Amino acid sequence: MRVFLTGGTGLIGSAIIPELINSGHQVLGLARSETSARALLSAGAEVLMGTLEDVQALSEGASKADGVIHCAFDLDFANFEESSETERLAIAALGVSLAGSDRPLIVSSGLGLASLIRPITEDVDAPAVSTSPRGPEQAVRSLRQQGINATIVRLPQVHNTVKQGLITTLIGVARKTGASAYVNEGSNRWPAAHVTDVARLYRLALEKGEASTYHAVSEEGIHLKDIAAAIGRGLRVPITSISSEEAQARFGRIGGYVGMDLSASSAWTRERLGWTSAGPGLLEDLDRMRYFDNSGS
Repeated sequence: MRVFLTGGTGLIGSAIIPELINSGHQVLGLARSETSARALLSAGAEVLMGTLEDVQALSEGASKADGVIHCAFDLDFANFEESSETERLAIAALGVSLAGSDRPLIVSSGLGLASLIRPITEDVDAPAVSTSPRGPEQAVRSLRQQGINATIVRLPQVHNTVKQGLITTLIGVARKTGASAYVNEGSNRWPAAHVTDVARLYRLALEKGEASTYHAVSEEGIHLKDIAAAIGRGLRVPITSISSEEAQARFGRIGGYVGMDLSASSAWTRERLGWTSAGPGLLEDLDRMRYFDNSGS
């Protein structure tokens, strides 16, 4: 297949490219700068210059592809609402270009769902109206109603020894404040997966080619106290419990997430796709990080 990929130079996208190429697929990557273009070419992908705001470029890329993987999102908390609207319009543009065909569109989402079910399972829908400005699943739901073959991949804390999703922010706060914090007892859990396992799931979902919701979850839930302890070991700072009220001030825009239990299952995904996880666990990667040079967070 020829695959159009957005976000190809990010943590996940840069792992998806070799996963696809090594399985015999071709990749056309969206590049918003010459630096990104060089990185894509170096990885073996073709390049289409453009940005997520460039509807014409998105339409061109999708029209040239047998399938589309959308991983790009500008995680700028200062302009989160604007980034979320850009994402919504980009997903819609990609969908329009795939209309009238069975070519798959795979859209990245997160596991921060407004649901009381734990662990979160694949059959739990995100709310029809998102409490967050960001709503990729609502955009996918709209595309499915139009007959477009759209799939959701829900992401946990995706990690290697350089980045770990929102945990990278926790590391930065611990470095700045001199202590690694968790909320209350730290018994809430976050799911995780190594980036190479996540990349393989995207490939399997693409090859399966059916509209579904998959969970890229290797570890169902790791206690935040254990994550804070690993960060404390790495930075050689104490770990400390803070109240829910203190979390917002300490962690800023992600303060509301730090105390949330987001444990999630991938049992159905594993059965449906034959997906298995082989990469190291989150705590192992946190312990292997180099916290005091430029290769760490």
